[in-house]
Amino acid sequence: MDTRPLKNLLTDIAGVRVGHADDAALGSGTTAVIFDQPAVASMDVRGGGPGTREGSLLDPINVVDQIDAIALSGGSAFGLEAGGGVQAWLAEHGRGFKVRDALVPIVPGAICFDLLNGGNKQWGRFAPYRDLGYVAAAAASKSFALGSVGAGLGATVSNLKGGLGSASAATRDGVKVAALAVVNAIGSVTVGDGPWFWAAPFEIDGEYGGRGLPPAFTPDMLAMRLKGAPAVSAVENTTLAVVVTDAILTKPQARRLAMIAQTGFARAIYPVHAPLDGDVVFAAATGEKPIDPLIGLTELGMVAANVTARAIARGVHAATALPFPGALPAWKDRFG
Repeated sequence: MDTRPLKNLLTDIAGVRVGHADDAALGSGTTAVIFDQPAVASMDVRGGGPGTREGSLLDPINVVDQIDAIALSGGSAFGLEAGGGVQAWLAEHGRGFKVRDALVPIVPGAICFDLLNGGNKQWGRFAPYRDLGYVAAAAASKSFALGSVGAGLGATVSNLKGGLGSASAATRDGVKVAALAVVNAIGSVTVGDGPWFWAAPFEIDGEYGGRGLPPAFTPDMLAMRLKGAPAVSAVENTTLAVVVTDAILTKPQARRLAMIAQTGFARAIYPVHAPLDGDVVFAAATGEKPIDPLIGLTELGMVAANVTARAIARGVHAATALPFPGALPAWKDRFG
């Protein structure tokens, strides 16, 4: 079976749309993932400094199985308000978990820290993220941009501009899985100071430059590179990912998929899951295709980890530098 990507986007999964809203002067933004029908979902957190909304709800032991959308945002804790904007848009469209005559849209979310990237964060009494979340939800469509857009506008990694990436693939049985990643890691997505992506073994059709891996690894290449070192803080760095499949999954199986997909972080970021990171993976299933609960779910997780790694590399490869003094260069500025 042909398992090559379609558009190579999260929206290769039917019934999924993505929208961005950002502010160039702010140097930050929001991304909304909208499900046309409620999707079974869970979450896995591996970073030491996460910022999430509705995280407890996604625990498999809790009641609500399905969600209506996911909100990803810059702005650190201020950005959690983006979920309220997405929720407002859903409520206007009659979406939500029904409690007798009430509808409550279910919108988990997560944030990354981009408050020190040079943008104007003097927004007054109320942060703009609720409004940005609403605009992102209203803009959601099957096509969306990558790089320095939406929640990835203000993102950075240790030595380069970060960004938002996406990728997709399918299992041998034709079950699709796709990922969207906001890459704001404390570590490096490239090997040493060169153009090679750690995720190079998983690249398809030169989607992030086709440079492969270096011919040899030196101790300097394997040295730890941390953003802002040595004066880093525990809240400045996060990679966020949304993994969506068209498989039929239970909530515990979605949690397992999120856990396996975290492997993709380790394939693409060096180091990762540190005390200074807030790494989060959401996993959602639209419920179209049955899979074997053991071998099928294992293969789905393997492919999900691969597309997560690819999405991370694509986010950095597609990024453009921020127009502020001292801003980190983009990959294409140095190697393009």
